[in-house]
Amino acid sequence: MVVGALTTGILAVPAPPAQAGLLGGVLGTVGGVVDSTLDTVDGVVGVLQAGWDDDARTPPIPMSMVADAIGADDLWRQGQDGRGVDVAVIDTGMVPVEGLDGAGKVVNGPDLSFESQSDDLRYLDGFGHGTHMAGIIAGSDGADGGFRGIAPGARLVNLRVGTHDGAVDVSQVIAAIDWVVQHRRSDGLNIRVLNLSFGTDGVQPASVDPLAHAVEVAWRSGIVVVVGAGNDGSSRAVLSNPATDRYVLAVGAVDLVGTPSALDDVVAPFSSRTSSGRTVDVVAPGVSLMGLRNPGSTIDREHPNAVVDQRYFRGSGTSQAAAVTSGAAALLLQGRPSLTPDDVKRVLTASATPLLGQDGRAAGSGRIDVLAASRTRPGRSAQTWSTSRGTGSLEQARGTSHVADDGVELRGEVDIFGRAWNGAAWAASASAGTSWNGGSWNGSEWTGTCWCETSWAGESWEGRSWTGRSWTGRSWTGRSWTGRSWTGRSWTDEEWTGRSWTGRSWTGRSWTAAGWEDRAGNRGAGGS
Repeated sequence: MVVGALTTGILAVPAPPAQAGLLGGVLGTVGGVVDSTLDTVDGVVGVLQAGWDDDARTPPIPMSMVADAIGADDLWRQGQDGRGVDVAVIDTGMVPVEGLDGAGKVVNGPDLSFESQSDDLRYLDGFGHGTHMAGIIAGSDGADGGFRGIAPGARLVNLRVGTHDGAVDVSQVIAAIDWVVQHRRSDGLNIRVLNLSFGTDGVQPASVDPLAHAVEVAWRSGIVVVVGAGNDGSSRAVLSNPATDRYVLAVGAVDLVGTPSALDDVVAPFSSRTSSGRTVDVVAPGVSLMGLRNPGSTIDREHPNAVVDQRYFRGSGTSQAAAVTSGAAALLLQGRPSLTPDDVKRVLTASATPLLGQDGRAAGSGRIDVLAASRTRPGRSAQTWSTSRGTGSLEQARGTSHVADDGVELRGEVDIFGRAWNGAAWAASASAGTSWNGGSWNGSEWTGTCWCETSWAGESWEGRSWTGRSWTGRSWTGRSWTGRSWTGRSWTDEEWTGRSWTGRSWTGRSWTAAGWEDRAGNRGAGGS
């Protein structure tokens, strides 16, 4: 995912969904950026590019095989399924498809996306990427033989930043990370893992980059931050930002080639490798994974041939590999809650299965083996890299991707409200855990201050209306946002013209503006 899109940068430039990753710029980088290109590698037909596998001629990989490959199913049999661990997912949101609709499965944190102003869109994933990642991490049908993500007992904390076309700015992502850090233990939460299936193509040193600083602060606060390494293959000398930060877990993607054995594994050609400096820490399955489908979402409409058995969607990328690893981290932390983030990184890397004949720059320590990791002592695991300062440029953190409205891009040292960015002041407050003050971040009111809204996931973090705000009277590149409001903008008015969630069936439930009713006549709340 790239911010802007999902793969390269954090700001999203609204682009045709087939070209966009997740977040305009950032979401595109790490998952689902382009259609998969197929070719023959060593006599095996394989996926060469990350994306949604419309034209794949190889069978999709079910999550049961992924769990078998990394030893997760062995831990399930021992009673470790991630129960009691919360995994925060900063992405494009989630929807209550089967596997994510169980009682208490999802908690809605703040929706910081541009579509948060609509009661009908708040928290909900119109793009499809966030739902796909959530299912891989912790989806659960609640019955033997049903769909299970890697940590089916874990709870998901949904922080939506991306719109239906993946648009998002890096300032929104940083604000979301800061919120996770400051609320990780509030109101019954136990956020121990943060999944970031996206990145930007910014090349600012991690020592000063604000996005890298945000994830490092989360790491030092006791949260295992898992980041997709990027889907640039060998075309770039560095990993995506913030995988460039040496503290976090940078994950590459491996192709299982249809078997759980690591003997025939191949690092995906698209998985980022570096020519110097920081390399991936580990790899995890990330090719043609069969995750949960979000019917009617942007990727669903743009990639109909990626649908499997109506309920699933197949996709490839380091986004998926990061999600697998986040689930693995949740399993470890249930069984050994005293592990620090450095401990988790140490046991995963020390126990990883080396991949013979694979480029070390792309494979890192090897493919994760969570069963072996559960039996590995962390030893002297404290990392001693220099700590980041976070005083660098917000614009450089964006890389080449930017959100835009009517062709006017957000650029420069300002956030989405046009507030000036003071890197030194923000870095100090983020490190001190004071960057959020109630619902205010960087001097603007972004959200409410309590768990006092309700949604399909039950209690949800309160939103705040930006309607009537003049975007603080400032402008993006000379163009004023005064008088404009995202409240009137919706999927129906844009790419979703003529389409409606009404009449669409999610898990046997027909969703309408008023709510849902299943075949037995049971009723529930609507999607707002």
